[in-house]
Amino acid sequence: MENLRKSLLSAPVIWKGDYPYFIHPVTDGVPRLDPKVLQAITHLVMGRIHWEGVDLLLGIEAMGLPLSAPLSLASGIPLVVARKRPYELEGEIAIDQSTGYSKGAMYLNDVQPGERVVIVDDVLSTGGTLEAVIEGIHRAKAHIHSIVVVIEKGSGLQQLKAKYPDIDIQSLVRLKMDGAKVVLLDDDDAF
Repeated sequence: MENLRKSLLSAPVIWKGDYPYFIHPVTDGVPRLDPKVLQAITHLVMGRIHWEGVDLLLGIEAMGLPLSAPLSLASGIPLVVARKRPYELEGEIAIDQSTGYSKGAMYLNDVQPGERVVIVDDVLSTGGTLEAVIEGIHRAKAHIHSIVVVIEKGSGLQQLKAKYPDIDIQSLVRLKMDGAKVVLLDDDDAF
């Protein structure tokens, strides 16, 4: 956990208008991702999930890919990716996502009815992407075993927990921005 926390505290911050935006290899792919941070994330997520009975691991494009691949290797669970472009395969499910930053479509393929799915993603702010994926999994008639996001920023996770009380949704690290500074939060800190 310490490797992940240190990397977040040293993340560069840029301004997009009046909004401070931290740049981190887990959320943006730059600067380069230290393998020790990826190993720490993999280890932490492996310890948070009860893997028995899980059929499928789902990563969300783009940054969910480098997070979910080592988890698939470590758990032995097959991996599928929610993609931002259609392939028009049989059973493809189109989902509309709307976040605080963008709108667009995503596509789920090869999620079978009755499967128990673990979803892994890099960051959760507003919860728009995850809500769309949750609804897509429900439309596929699959079941969400649990969701783990590496970084929780904002109130989106709490809103999703309130909307989907039967789904285990958790984060590894909570943070907020204080101007151009990343502030890590403890579980008892409020947003």
